[in-house]
Amino acid sequence: MIILFEHALTRSRTVLENYLTGFKGTVVCDGYSAYDKLPNITFANCWAHVRRYWGKVESKNGRIGLVYCNKLYALEQKFRGLSPKQRQKMRWRYARRILRKFFGWLEKSPFFGKNALAIATEYTLNRRKELKAFLYNGQIEIDNNPAKNAIRPTVIGRKNWLFSVSEAGAKANAICLSLAETAKANGIDFYKYLVKLFMDLPNLPIHQQPELLQDYMSWVKSIQAACAI
Repeated sequence: MIILFEHALTRSRTVLENYLTGFKGTVVCDGYSAYDKLPNITFANCWAHVRRYWGKVESKNGRIGLVYCNKLYALEQKFRGLSPKQRQKMRWRYARRILRKFFGWLEKSPFFGKNALAIATEYTLNRRKELKAFLYNGQIEIDNNPAKNAIRPTVIGRKNWLFSVSEAGAKANAICLSLAETAKANGIDFYKYLVKLFMDLPNLPIHQQPELLQDYMSWVKSIQAACAI
């Protein structure tokens, strides 16, 4: 697993376009309007955002919408640990029924206006295609919570990132956090990993042979053995 941070001064569409140059696959994100319709990219929207909207609706209908969301998450909990192919098959068999009922209920319900119920309904229906994307790909998650969890240390500690007052400092911080979070995600000790990198890399011709760095990725078996927790 790789957790990669990228610093940018804005949330503009060009940032994502440049970042995903040459990438083909699925991007799981929130419903931010700037992030859609890129070449070779399938967008999947986040069900945690949907559930949050329905959790704010203090009515019987709000509870109904929340129940639908919770049913999807209950299934995801059961499917955890399955291979991507198996998970996709189970989602198609079970989650698809829930989605059909949920969207069918929303289409027949006249929830209009500026209240919380209308906002939750509009948010969900406007992203119907992207919210169904997880049915077709067992490799992706139902939400972008893994990304949010990875970025939490940055958010909590941002007042301590004194060297991030400059753009160069922020980029350096993004690199450091990428190394740290990727190491954690792959189950190795980050301190031992840094020691290994600082001891080995200065003695290797990595500038002439950058492919040597592949042997020092945190998921490589030799690194996992040397940097075990």
